[in-house]
Amino acid sequence: PRAKIKIRNDIDPREAFLEESLYEFNSETTGIYDGELLNASTENEAGAVVAALNGHTWGGCCEVLNLWVHEDLRGAGVGSALMQAAEQEAVRRGCDQIDLWTHIFQAPKFYEKLGFQRLAPIPEYPIGHESIIYIKHLT
Repeated sequence: PRAKIKIRNDIDPREAFLEESLYEFNSETTGIYDGELLNASTENEAGAVVAALNGHTWGGCCEVLNLWVHEDLRGAGVGSALMQAAEQEAVRRGCDQIDLWTHIFQAPKFYEKLGFQRLAPIPEYPIGHESIIYIKHLT
């Protein structure tokens, strides 16, 4: 029988199920069960989030998925502080490296200044631009 496929363009409440199922498969396959989410943020005096980072650690690697700093705080060291906090936590969790990707129009110079090395480009993502995969060895 042919599966009925649904395409969505909103947040699917089952996304956590998908991530947990994939983590379970990956862990069973590799024998590595140390995966943890990693989130860091800072708020202004009113309690609104003005900068945040999220990702995870697993198997000796930290992956930063998203980093955002409110435009009023860019260049003030907030992003660097978030990355430093994530790096320290990654080391505490036994990670030897951090990986991430960014678009050419986002923050490649920022990550390079923090010691990340350009690993590979992804051309034409999005069209007319590129994404770049970065890595930083921690030990």
